[in-house]
Amino acid sequence: MPGGSLPLLAGNWKMNGLANSAAELLKIIEASPGLADKVQLMICPPATLVVGFASLAQGTAVAIGGQDCHSDPFGAFTGDISAEMLKDAGAAAVIVGHSERRSDHCETDSEVRRKAAAAWRAGLTAIVCIGETRAQREAGETIRLIRGQLEQSLPDGATADNVVVAYEPVWAIGTGLTPTPPDIGEVHGFIRQQLVSRYGQAGHEIRILYGGSVKPSNAAELLRVEEVNGALVGGASLKAGDFLGIAAAYR
Repeated sequence: MPGGSLPLLAGNWKMNGLANSAAELLKIIEASPGLADKVQLMICPPATLVVGFASLAQGTAVAIGGQDCHSDPFGAFTGDISAEMLKDAGAAAVIVGHSERRSDHCETDSEVRRKAAAAWRAGLTAIVCIGETRAQREAGETIRLIRGQLEQSLPDGATADNVVVAYEPVWAIGTGLTPTPPDIGEVHGFIRQQLVSRYGQAGHEIRILYGGSVKPSNAAELLRVEEVNGALVGGASLKAGDFLGIAAAYR
């Protein structure tokens, strides 16, 4: 999934979706030609659906991604999936460091960094998630925390082709709460500064997604914020109508 000037709209299905959910993917694929020159579309289904979805999406404008990977290419890790397995299944990218993985599975920044490096090893784009909790925001720790996560979660050598950064204010995921455009702009602007400081020209080109209760009703406002280069969408990506409603903000 090479980078580019187009924004990216990535749907994270989380632990949702069965075989018949392919009907929603097909609706997205059907609508994708009309959006292909405006926004890049991706669906990240559960691992059980990656092979089937990648087959359906092959040759279309819709990419398929994974939701997590192990840092090793193979081994005695029951229940895990490697980046190489995702690549073999047809994935183009993988989400690493999602807030739910960090909280529910106690993933550290260093582990996220290893997973991002594993994605690169397998030829996948790593969608690296960062973000603060409500308590951290209320304590005024957002910028300090984001700086640390960027420094420790991103490997050296990041480019627009091998990494996407997704800022997800944890307190806005699934709560109905949404930061104001100035709040989002402040954090995204800081992320851009940090990327440029570390990676030079490549830092200007790395896409920064916003992820926090994005839906058709607020997409136009949120996706117009400076330095927002697309969105990581949760629940609203499960239905083609909602996902395409968000993509319509780019028409």
